[in-house]
Amino acid sequence: MKRNSRLSLALHTLSHMAGDPGRIRTSADIAAHAGTNPVVVRRVLGRLREAGLLTSEKGHAGGWRLARLPEAITLADVYLALDERLVASDDTAETPACSVEHALHERVSGVLDEIEQSLVQRLGETSISEVCGR
Repeated sequence: MKRNSRLSLALHTLSHMAGDPGRIRTSADIAAHAGTNPVVVRRVLGRLREAGLLTSEKGHAGGWRLARLPEAITLADVYLALDERLVASDDTAETPACSVEHALHERVSGVLDEIEQSLVQRLGETSISEVCGR
């Protein structure tokens, strides 16, 4: 997995949070640890908050914390919250004029969709707590 991807950042951050679920972490602390910009962190963690995986508190003592127990957050929850596909697919709305190209497109798109579904299912079998050995 690419080290700079949103998914990698999210999984890394949630795994650290699983070690001390009640602790509040600031975007700046997370960014410094991950070697990225706090704005990037806030964008990624905002998606996780929208999905109900994190909560955020504003103010001087504010920051981010897990909204669920680490055992109740699967890798699929994180993957789906980010709406980031690891399996590339051709989302063109155009229907190819060539019948062979059309048949290939239909078949390959179907296979890629099956792979994506299988990926989500497999990611759903592992929780954040399992990743960090808790």
